[in-house]
Amino acid sequence: MNILIVRVSSLGDVVHNMPMVSDIRRHYPDANIDWVVEEGYTSLVRMNPDVRRIIPIALRRWRKSLLTASTRDEIAHFRQQLKQYTYDIVFDTQGLIKTSVVMRMARLAPGGKRVGLANATEGSGYEPLSRLFHTESVAVGLRTHAVLRARQVAAKALGYVLDGPANFNLQMPEIQPGQQPSWLPDTPYAVFFHGTARTEKQWPIADWIAVAEQLSQRGLQVLLPWGNEVEKRTAEQLAENMANARVLPKLPLMEAVTLAQRAALVIGVDTGLTHIAAAFMRPTIELYCDSPRWKTEGNWSSSIINLGDERTPPTVEQVTTAIAKLLAS
Repeated sequence: MNILIVRVSSLGDVVHNMPMVSDIRRHYPDANIDWVVEEGYTSLVRMNPDVRRIIPIALRRWRKSLLTASTRDEIAHFRQQLKQYTYDIVFDTQGLIKTSVVMRMARLAPGGKRVGLANATEGSGYEPLSRLFHTESVAVGLRTHAVLRARQVAAKALGYVLDGPANFNLQMPEIQPGQQPSWLPDTPYAVFFHGTARTEKQWPIADWIAVAEQLSQRGLQVLLPWGNEVEKRTAEQLAENMANARVLPKLPLMEAVTLAQRAALVIGVDTGLTHIAAAFMRPTIELYCDSPRWKTEGNWSSSIINLGDERTPPTVEQVTTAIAKLLAS
């Protein structure tokens, strides 16, 4: 059986679809599973050994230059790659018109079907017109976790019952001798994933500083990554007020993944890299300051502690208690 998953973005959402792949592989061990994903996330999907083929798409880049010959050539090449195989099932777990159009472009085997979401979950960007491209639409509860939502769609379409916790099956490539990033410490460290696009989802600077002081007393260095100039200035401001912190250089995606995967402790707001740390089941404290915790909280491991909720940021005291619990174990 050939199966295609269309989940093009974003970083956290791509990670949250990984257990769907593990479920399919467990129930259909001979299935070939391909994945259409934004070009910037191909290295992330490549970490899952159960994915046979990755088909990069560049929707974010193409829409800025649709009329150029180079873009048209790239789109033609993408269509060629997409149509290389016929598929028994094509999944669109994003529920957008653009992803449903991509799903429709794939070639179906005789009797094949296109499967997507029948409805939105609370607060999602689901577009109801996407159902026009389905041959089967799967209904989910209004408050269904992002990981469970994708797992339920696959289970319904393929006729199996979900069992067991989410398995992300992410396998880091080995760092070859002499290729270890210069910024990577030889001693245990903590990471603060402090940056997020929406201001309301950020945690107060004073609280980060207070937590860093506690980690300093435990002998843990704090590493501060950043993704844009605003986040870089915040990281520098944090480091100026922390005795044990270091601002990192701007990291490419896979080095940022390495940062999360090797950390002794991760504390982060509701953002993709925090969710990656949780997927690796690193000791992780997820801070929900202004987003619903039920949507993405790490609920598959006792190494993950979720604090706060929509319009209810966690306190320093709650984080302190969580740190003591995780580092003790």
